[in-house]
Amino acid sequence: MAYTSDQISIMDSIIARYPRKRSAIMPLLHYTQSIDGYITNEAIELIGEKLELATAEVNAVSSFYTQYKTKPVGEYHVGICTNTLCAVMGGDLIFDSVKEHLGIENDGVTSDGKVSVEHIECNAACDYAPVVMVNWEFYDNQTVQSVKDLVDSARAGTPPAPTRGPKTLRTWKQNSAVLAGISDGLANEGVQAGDATLLGLKKAKGGA
Repeated sequence: MAYTSDQISIMDSIIARYPRKRSAIMPLLHYTQSIDGYITNEAIELIGEKLELATAEVNAVSSFYTQYKTKPVGEYHVGICTNTLCAVMGGDLIFDSVKEHLGIENDGVTSDGKVSVEHIECNAACDYAPVVMVNWEFYDNQTVQSVKDLVDSARAGTPPAPTRGPKTLRTWKQNSAVLAGISDGLANEGVQAGDATLLGLKKAKGGA
């Protein structure tokens, strides 16, 4: 697709934040993903041109980090942790049950384009296992039924608030814009990190 002059201006403003152009590669990938829903060949070429990088260099970054997708995902992308602790606590059962419930496989998207599912090796939140992320927002201490309810409500356009973070769950594209550094004003909305998360920080600082 052809990007608009306003979109090109935003890309230029992102690049201007950095003393070296190439440092803008990740936010630019997030930004183009917020437009297209995934990383397109056109985006790779444009970012390479703007940052004076070979397309292979841009593609190497976009293919290394799992937050960038090379094909369309759902409006709500559900990542279910299947690493050891989450699996033991029910993550594997959640993953299999939700795939069956939605009628899709791993990396599949529902026919209405609303929900996609991906197994994730670790959500880095073992103290809240089993953990599910939707558009990178946490849903802690999940069960088979709670995740089924979660994906059903997402398909209906009424997803519940994340366990931590904003009260409003952003769509995939909206959250990609936030990750590009474009504020949506929700950074201080909702419940922030709870005791289990802050405990590690206190210990690292030598607190009680």
